[in-house]
Amino acid sequence: MKPINDAHVARPGLAVVEIAAADDATAFAVQRLLAAHCAIAPAERTTRDLGEPGVRLRCFIDLHQDALAD
Repeated sequence: MKPINDAHVARPGLAVVEIAAADDATAFAVQRLLAAHCAIAPAERTTRDLGEPGVRLRCFIDLHQDALAD
């Protein structure tokens, strides 16, 4: 994954969440749980790191904005 950019955590209430999970379905389920509670910039795909188990997913959260309605 690329390094975290200063803009992603430039002020209180902004966060970067990295999810490690056994499979894509689990990683995206966790992302959906986060999206139900706060505004996120969701990831569209997971990544696999050579020599590491499972998959990784990174999303960006803004606690100052409400979650978007489906």
